[in-house]
Amino acid sequence: MQARRHWLIFTLLTVLSLPSYAGLPISADGQQLPSLAPILKRTTPAVVNILTRATIPTDRNSLLNDPFFKHFFNLQPQRQRETQGLGSGVIVDAKQGYILTNNHVIKGADIITVSLQDGRKFDAKLVGTDPDTDIAVLKIKPDNLTALPFANSEKLQVGDFVVAIGNPFGLGQTVTSGIVSALDRSGLGIGRFEDYIQTDASINQGNSGGALIDLNGRLIGINNAIYSRSGGNIGIGFAIPINMAREIMEQLIETGSIQRGRLGAQAQDLTLELVQAFNLDANTQGAVVVKVIPDSPADKAGLRVGDVVLKVNKRVVHKADDLHNTIGLLRLGTSVQLIVLRNGKQSTITATISRSKRVSIDAGDLHVRLSGAEFSNIVEDHPAYGKIDGIIISRVEAGSPASAAGLRKGDIVTKINAQTVHSPSEAKKIAKANNHKIRLSIARGRTALTLVLK
Repeated sequence: MQARRHWLIFTLLTVLSLPSYAGLPISADGQQLPSLAPILKRTTPAVVNILTRATIPTDRNSLLNDPFFKHFFNLQPQRQRETQGLGSGVIVDAKQGYILTNNHVIKGADIITVSLQDGRKFDAKLVGTDPDTDIAVLKIKPDNLTALPFANSEKLQVGDFVVAIGNPFGLGQTVTSGIVSALDRSGLGIGRFEDYIQTDASINQGNSGGALIDLNGRLIGINNAIYSRSGGNIGIGFAIPINMAREIMEQLIETGSIQRGRLGAQAQDLTLELVQAFNLDANTQGAVVVKVIPDSPADKAGLRVGDVVLKVNKRVVHKADDLHNTIGLLRLGTSVQLIVLRNGKQSTITATISRSKRVSIDAGDLHVRLSGAEFSNIVEDHPAYGKIDGIIISRVEAGSPASAAGLRKGDIVTKINAQTVHSPSEAKKIAKANNHKIRLSIARGRTALTLVLK
């Protein structure tokens, strides 16, 4: 009984110790008690339920789609079935009717219906999507809508109280609360650009695209995913920071798509071993440049291998993902300012983000049995960029020697004659040294292959 009393006291102290703006008072038996209800009355009308419908074939056998087989074997058209999906979204512009949600919530949808808290339903128009950040923007008729104001997610701290609002399991609007458990989460394999807010506020299936708000009722993140082996909540949820989501949204509204540029440099985390090797202060944080692509913006600006990037546009770089994410959100033609540490001295380097240039060669120039294929560099908007060194097979003609040799479009040639290849021109040089016999090391998805041509 004594232990239970202590638990109750601890709970009461925790509740009463919330910031003053969280403890909006209500009266109960003449006493003032804290409640989130006043905040939620203002914010929940801005969080919507999203219903998607899509028509898909019931039989995905590719032969049934082949006109030859349909004509000669009198195959009947494929049967189709309708699928439905549920998710959440957040109204962020009441005057224009813009809604933020996740790309995976509306991916492949033929019809998108948005339901408001007051029961009204709207047909939504898809403005644009960015699968790399899992952000999508919808638009509905701006008819007496409520929008959430933006917070600055850069100012979040671990331990801040947060509230998640969404539509879990299609139950209808649901509110849960918790704290910011961690910041800058990456390496989760969810998207290409990861910088997640981690929270223990319950997030379940259907919450995707919903709001994560602070105790001022401001939007700090878009709920995105959970870490779970069972599919249910275990207290580890992730949200896309609103600063990142807002930058993507503005580009999608303006152009309908995201066109990412390149810096032309690759970096890795500054580990303790590297700090010691570079004779740096033990508290130094940053990303070490490990590769600079020739003639890239980074190369032209003077960035060098071994430079330690400390800041990008005044944002502190804690790890390589910070550099990757910041550059990935910049628009073409914009300038980026890097504060770097080189030989113990800080300097400022300014580069201009440019479009990735594709350079291609006829693979037949390397070997006659590669005729009919085209080798290209891996541009920055390719998922393999920065993750694997090599050149990509961008074209293979049907019936060509390259096709007969087993090459496929999308294959990545990582080595030629046991030498790592970084560019099409480098591939030519390596092949000329022994053009009567070529051995290609190929990455195909998760499979590694070796092809020997004589």
